[in-house]
Amino acid sequence: MPAARQTTGIPKLDDHLGGGLIPGTLTLVIGATGIGKTQMGVHFAHAGQAVDGHKGVFFDMSTRGDSQSHVEYADRMFGWKPVAANSNQVPELDNFFETELTRGEMLHVFDYQGKRVSRRDMDWDELGHWQRQINEKLATTIGFLYGNFAHGCRRVVIDGLEPVDVPAESIQIELFEYVYHQVLRKDPMWVARDLFRQTFRKNSEMAEKHCYATEEIGCMMLQTSKEAMLDQLISRNLDEGDLISGANTVIYMGKILDGTKIRRAIYISKHRGSAATDEIIPYHIDDAGIQIDG
Repeated sequence: MPAARQTTGIPKLDDHLGGGLIPGTLTLVIGATGIGKTQMGVHFAHAGQAVDGHKGVFFDMSTRGDSQSHVEYADRMFGWKPVAANSNQVPELDNFFETELTRGEMLHVFDYQGKRVSRRDMDWDELGHWQRQINEKLATTIGFLYGNFAHGCRRVVIDGLEPVDVPAESIQIELFEYVYHQVLRKDPMWVARDLFRQTFRKNSEMAEKHCYATEEIGCMMLQTSKEAMLDQLISRNLDEGDLISGANTVIYMGKILDGTKIRRAIYISKHRGSAATDEIIPYHIDDAGIQIDG
C-alpha cells in the first residue's frame, strides 16, 4: 500500500498541506521565472531517497535555451549531482533490467531553440520538425521513466513548461499529456509492451518481476507563468484544457508587497481530498533551498 502522504521535502510546507502530497496524483507548481520552482522540484526529488530509497528524476521539456539549473541547485542544496541521460540514445533493450546499467536521473528531451514551442509560433515545417523530435524520442522517454520506476523511483519532476496563450496550442502540454497518461499512470506491463514491442515476450518475465504500483508515483509539474505577483496568479482565469483542472494539488509561487518590501510567498490554491491552509505562506531562498518563514 502506498504511504498516506508524500513529503514535498519541505516539512513546514507539508504542515500546510495537511501532512504532504497525495501519492499517485499530479501536483502543479506555477510561478514566474526565478521564483523558486526548480528548487521546489529539487526538494521533492531529493526527499525520495529517505522515503523510497531512491531519489526522484527530472524530465525537462525546456526549449528556449535557458538552463533550468537542476544540477547546480541539487549540488548546492544537497551535494547531489544528478546524472543526465542521453536524449539522442535509444534505450538498449538487451539486459534492460540490469541494475548496474546507468539510466540517468534527468532527461532533457528537446533541442534548445531559443523560443517557445507553440503551434501559433511555428510554421508548418517547424511544427513538423517538433513532431518528428517527439516521435524520435518517445522510446528514450519511455525507457528513461519506466527504467527508473522499475528500479524503485517513485517521484518525477517535469520542468520547463512555458506559458502559452492557448493551452491546446502547446506542443509541450501535448507531450506531457502523453507521458502522464501513457507512462506514469498506465499499467507497467502495458508500458513494458510499448517499450519492448516485438521483444516483449522475451522480456515479460523480467517485466513482471519489476512491476510497480502506479498509485505510488508522485508527479510534480513546474509551469512558468507570465504573472509574477501572487495576487495575479490567484485571480487568473482558467482556459479550456488548462492543466489546473486536472491537477490534484495546485501551488502558486509569487511575489507579495509587504510594507516597503517585495517578498516571495506561496498559496495553496487546490489540494483535492485533503485539508490545506488558506494562508499566504512567506518564504525565502538560501543555499539550502526554500525556507518557509515563521
